[in-house]
Amino acid sequence: MSFPLLTATAVLPALGALATAAVPAARRTAAKWLALAVSLATLVLAAVVLVRFEPGGARYQLTESHPWIKDFGVRYELGVDGIGVALVALTALLIPFIILAGWHDADPLETRSSRWRPTQGFFALILAVEAMVILSFEATDVFLFYIFFEAMLIPMYFLIGGFGDRAHGAYQSAVTAAQRDEAAATQRSYAAVKFLLYNLVGGLIMLAAVIGLYVVAGNFSLQEIVQARANGSLHMATSTERWLFLGFFFAFAVKAPLWPLHTWLPNAMGESTAPVAVLITAVVDKVGTFAMLRFCLGLFPEASKWATPVILVLALISIVYGALLAVGQRDIKRLVAYASISHFGFIVLGIFAMTSQGQSGATLYMVNHGISTAALMLVAGFLISRRGSRLIADYGGVQKVAPVLAGTFLIGGLATLSLPGLAPFVSEFLVLVGTFTRYPAVGIIATFGIVLAALYTLVLYQRTMTGPVKAEVAEMPDLRARELLVVAPLIALLIFLGVYPKPVTDIVNPAVQQTMSDVHEKDPKPEVEAAK
Repeated sequence: MSFPLLTATAVLPALGALATAAVPAARRTAAKWLALAVSLATLVLAAVVLVRFEPGGARYQLTESHPWIKDFGVRYELGVDGIGVALVALTALLIPFIILAGWHDADPLETRSSRWRPTQGFFALILAVEAMVILSFEATDVFLFYIFFEAMLIPMYFLIGGFGDRAHGAYQSAVTAAQRDEAAATQRSYAAVKFLLYNLVGGLIMLAAVIGLYVVAGNFSLQEIVQARANGSLHMATSTERWLFLGFFFAFAVKAPLWPLHTWLPNAMGESTAPVAVLITAVVDKVGTFAMLRFCLGLFPEASKWATPVILVLALISIVYGALLAVGQRDIKRLVAYASISHFGFIVLGIFAMTSQGQSGATLYMVNHGISTAALMLVAGFLISRRGSRLIADYGGVQKVAPVLAGTFLIGGLATLSLPGLAPFVSEFLVLVGTFTRYPAVGIIATFGIVLAALYTLVLYQRTMTGPVKAEVAEMPDLRARELLVVAPLIALLIFLGVYPKPVTDIVNPAVQQTMSDVHEKDPKPEVEAAK
């Protein structure tokens, strides 16, 4: 039997989470180093998966299949296509940076009004999320995917509610430190519960659809169901397929998040620490858009095309609405959250444009958005930790006292607005081209999101980094060695993939072509006037 490489990439962080949680309370530093070592070892395994994956080979590679619940046809089935392997690599890449950035976020506070923050629990929960997200990208059994799709909510709930942001700038109406702590704890609890309820409702609706799929297909194997639909041995009534599609899509749209199911994200990101905010939007939320490609389009191709017009409208609303709200934000982290809603609109737009350029761009966007959001949000977290406030108005002139911090913040912001030469530009360009070739009006409207992105990004930089130096930031230190170690590789990746995205596109393009084949779509032929 060959080595179960895919299982190892998920089991290692799961075991690391248990080991980190078991470290004695007095040895907080040892727990941090253990978590970091486990995340780096997982990155090595993910790199091996990436190297062993053959873009021109079978659709699902490094597969594993074992009986699990025989009476219900549930199997432990894993496999990665080009899209899955790219997102496994992204997840494994970002977790070490998240751990390093949050090195002191869970240290116990000295003030009597603050409660104990178990450092071991914080890093153990991050590793647990990593394990569940990786398994979600690898699972080819629908029931197995559903279990980890839902299970990741538990550690995320505790990360949001138990380890919130310590910056109290958003609670200036409170008079004393104790009152600010109490207000912050209330908001954290609200954000965590809202996150959990939204995703649980989506998950319960999906569970009904999963059961319905089993009744129709007789098993949960994604590969078998797709193959049976392709060769005509499995037929679904039109109404049945549409209802099942809606059950799956609703859960994925909540996770993504897509308007109007997005309202949990600004609360969750605003009240979380910056590393946890990155974990939410750069890692966990990618499961939703990934699942739209793998499960919605793969299992329900006709229903996906039936729902496309409505989904394109929802994606357009997400793009414009998220960007407009980002323009008016006073809170740095909530601004990034609304910007992410706009970006996820672009991803969904590319998926349901039903063109190879659009879907390649959407997949590339998932990778590039993860890197760019991590860079911007983590630098913003370093900024907020120095000043103790999330409010934009509390900053000014930072570039004069902390030029490296301001420079990296600018590059992260320029990546967010998809500046040519940085990674998100390529993916956003492909999404817009792929959309325009089939839906010209939709593509034109979506470009307004680019204009608004330039507005909220540049205004944010202007208000925080330029102008007179405010007294509260006059002594602000620049980025330290640990913080540079977090930010520098992300900035380098943004530049490298902006100039040379071919390593990623070569991996994802064959999987995109197979997805296009699932939905029986071909790229529209360009309308070229005949030469005279």
